[in-house]
Amino acid sequence: MSRTARVERITKETKVLVEIDLDGTGRAEIGTGVGFYDHMLHQIARHGGFDLTVRTVGDLEIDAHHTMEDTALALGAAFDQALGDKAGIRRYGSATVPMDEVLVRAAVDLSGRPYVVHDEPALAPYIGPVYPTSMTRHIWESFGQAARITLHVDVLRAARPGGHPDAHHVVEAQFKAVSRALREATAIDPRAAGAIPSTKGAL
Repeated sequence: MSRTARVERITKETKVLVEIDLDGTGRAEIGTGVGFYDHMLHQIARHGGFDLTVRTVGDLEIDAHHTMEDTALALGAAFDQALGDKAGIRRYGSATVPMDEVLVRAAVDLSGRPYVVHDEPALAPYIGPVYPTSMTRHIWESFGQAARITLHVDVLRAARPGGHPDAHHVVEAQFKAVSRALREATAIDPRAAGAIPSTKGAL
């Protein structure tokens, strides 16, 4: 069974195309116009083991908000579409990822019920010229809503002796942890024999 999806989202503010193969090899072609965001979406492909294409044209002359939000919404919708009825999947996944001084835990339930909990320390306002760190929470909220999943992301440790948290490390560790959790949750469970992993019979 092919677990692929193609989602196009077009508004007056953005034009987004997302293509995904959940059973890929980590290949990625990413272009949003926001360099650090592109780098983070590459993490989802590589560490999730998904083939991922993302092409976004947005109103970056205003700011990065619409571009990042609408890309996250389209990505979530693509995950939801590619999962189909979710028969035979593991459903739950979690990962704890270190990145130098940072430690992040992510847990996901492909529940069909959108709910996102996100906890991170105060960070520098920008990574690179156009990635506002305040958007990371909104990315997870938008992605979780469109994917119809429960997602918890917790930064367990971020302090550097004598300095503020490194925003690059804090955000990148989050994307890597979520990617690893999604990899586990979307994987086919050989013991499930194609059953939907819920006593309700639907997700």
